[in-house]
Amino acid sequence: MSAITEINHLAVRARPRLATVAGWAGVAGPALFTALFVVQEWFRSGTYDPVAEPVSALEAGPDGWIQQLNFVVFGVLTLVFAVGLHAGIERTRAGWLGPGLLGVSGIGLLVAAAFPLRADATGAVYDPGGHFVGGVLFFPVTAAAFVTLSRRLARDPRWRRLAPYTLGAGIAGIVGVVVSVTLVFPDGAPLADWAGLVQRVLILAVLFPCRIALAARLLRR
Repeated sequence: MSAITEINHLAVRARPRLATVAGWAGVAGPALFTALFVVQEWFRSGTYDPVAEPVSALEAGPDGWIQQLNFVVFGVLTLVFAVGLHAGIERTRAGWLGPGLLGVSGIGLLVAAAFPLRADATGAVYDPGGHFVGGVLFFPVTAAAFVTLSRRLARDPRWRRLAPYTLGAGIAGIVGVVVSVTLVFPDGAPLADWAGLVQRVLILAVLFPCRIALAARLLRR
């Protein structure tokens, strides 16, 4: 029994440290990812159109490895954040689902790095296979994670104030995904020329701010 008690004490002492590491991972992931893709856009001005092309198109070309690395770093930081978030919120039945989905979104980023977009001889960007799976694992799964997390947040007095915002971000993310798959990314879609802008609005105005808000709350614990 003494050994079990000691293990429990170690777990309790380690939890604040895990929350700190995970909180900073949650803040750094979106911030570093955004900074790096903006810098790439600046250096590729004239050959890359951020209004028309999604962020993943930065993987195409001789310097595409930079964006692949960007996806990997963001994916790893997302996994760390998901683990710490799960430990930092009051446990509920099936409460692992929200952080678990957030972790799946991190795996989606790793898939996006492993199966990068490519450019053909004419310079047109295409998916040779697999990258679409990474997008599916990231965008709708992140939105679903927020919706699911909001229920668990609502049951924890320390997190309750963030529950409505997290739910709203999740719903807005789902709407954004529906708009993207119906009006933006299909061939000949009416908003196809604005694909990059629509994607950036979704991540920079909806998904990333919510992630950072959750991470900041985790750090305040």
